[in-house]
Amino acid sequence: MHSAYSIDVSTSALDLAAHPDVRRLGSSLPTRLRPADLLRITDQGAADVIEGRHDHLLPAAFPTAERWSTRLHSDDDVDVWLISWVPDRSTELHDHAGSFGALTVLSGSLAEYRWVGGELRRRTLDAGDQASFPLGWVHDVMRAPGPVTDISEPTLSVHAYSPPLAAMSYYEVTEHGALRRTRTELTDLPEGESK
Repeated sequence: MHSAYSIDVSTSALDLAAHPDVRRLGSSLPTRLRPADLLRITDQGAADVIEGRHDHLLPAAFPTAERWSTRLHSDDDVDVWLISWVPDRSTELHDHAGSFGALTVLSGSLAEYRWVGGELRRRTLDAGDQASFPLGWVHDVMRAPGPVTDISEPTLSVHAYSPPLAAMSYYEVTEHGALRRTRTELTDLPEGESK
């Protein structure tokens, strides 16, 4: 089956087998897709949403009180999701267990709080921005705070996970500035439950 989200990994610019870290890891990589592949997939997914190819999956009106998501594509290698973000709802600090991840912001802005070993570092991702998430990446994502002119205008992003998301671990920052895992959940939903 050919899909708009298919990637021919044999023609990628970086030869994985020659990379020293990959040689050392051997077959322990969780997927044949790299973060750069996932960025291309989310970019294509964003273009498809903008061009109306997924209009049949969109709600008549985006929810304004809870985050909303729909799966755009799924196969053995990758899950692709469209997520709508609402004010004052975050994902909680989490990782994507054994999956790489990437996102492209379609509209609005997202705030990401990423654990960088001793502190949370914030960055803003605006429409058109992309980010990838290697194994072990712990972050919290939310609609970026700011002046809201119209709550009905969604902040949208396309996310890809490879292998498809199967579990997420959640964390808290302790009073001593360390990261503590609080729970791990089996899930196939993107970016966890909103809090």
